[in-house]
Amino acid sequence: MNPIRNLLIPLAIVLSPHGVMAQTTDPLDRAAFLAGCWSPEGEEAGSVEMWLPPAGATMLGVSRTVKGGKTVFHEFMQIHLNEQDTLVFTALIEGQAATDFVLISGVEGELVFENLQHDFPQRVIYRSQPPDRLAARIEGNDSGSIRGIDYPMQRVACETSSG
Repeated sequence: MNPIRNLLIPLAIVLSPHGVMAQTTDPLDRAAFLAGCWSPEGEEAGSVEMWLPPAGATMLGVSRTVKGGKTVFHEFMQIHLNEQDTLVFTALIEGQAATDFVLISGVEGELVFENLQHDFPQRVIYRSQPPDRLAARIEGNDSGSIRGIDYPMQRVACETSSG
């Protein structure tokens, strides 16, 4: 038998997207495209959405909207696995209980989370738009009307100080 062929076959299995190694990757890796800092289009300086890379079985995020030099909205976010090994997006907005949205679609570069029991939104969507753009969207039924809100963002350097 050809010794080079004997070496290449196992290597091809490991590198194959359907190979054994591909199946053992961390499910959070599909959300890794969110990691970093994102500046929402049309928002005042200081408005940002920031995501830490996957680690410790979670991704942690924070969002801040600044208007007139003051923070007018903030949200803490987490992406983690539930007991069924499904990705869950948890949003915590000031003055509200934490809300979980379960991943219903997760193709490369896109995550769609849903919670049909929530008032609005019922869906949270993130789409990577290479090289450095992110399209976030919330949508659902709002008091009997279907509506959606888009949040186009541009990747920016993460600030380390205010000066």
